[in-house]
Parts: sequence; C-alpha cells; structure tokens
Amino acid sequence: MKARMVYRQELIGEMVEVTASANESNVGLRGKVIDETKSTFKVDAKGNIKTLLKSLITLKILRTGDVVRGKDLLRRPEERIKG
Repeated sequence: MKARMVYRQELIGEMVEVTASANESNVGLRGKVIDETKSTFKVDAKGNIKTLLKSLITLKILRTGDVVRGKDLLRRPEERIKG
C-alpha cells in the first residue's frame, strides 16, 4: 500500500507504533488509535490512554507496515478522508 493511500483511510481502530517522537518516552509506544482530532491521536496502549501530538510523531501502521509522519496528517480526519 502506498503512503498516499494511508492518508485517505480512517486510522481509528488501527494498531500503531510510534517510531519517532520529539518526546523520546513515546518512541516504541504501541496501541490502538481510539480517537483523532485535527492535531492529535489518542492511543490506547494496554489500557493507558496517551494523547500524541501529530506534529511531533512518526507512526508505523502495524497492519500494513506503512510509516507516516504525523505532520502529513494535520487535518481533521473527515477532511483527510474526503481528499
């Protein structure tokens, strides 16, 4: 799957891993995306809800192996999906 296609898909429900972050304690965090806003993701990591700023992270989508920069997703989910 090409990275461009990932941007147009819903990420809520996807299992992700943080591969890079301005906050190094978030690197390696794995969990399910449970909510998304224009500038954040909420990830459930083993019952611990983490709010991650899109502008500061890079995510790997575990289902597809795609890596996406949060900066490239700085839109509301419904705007991104529409194109």
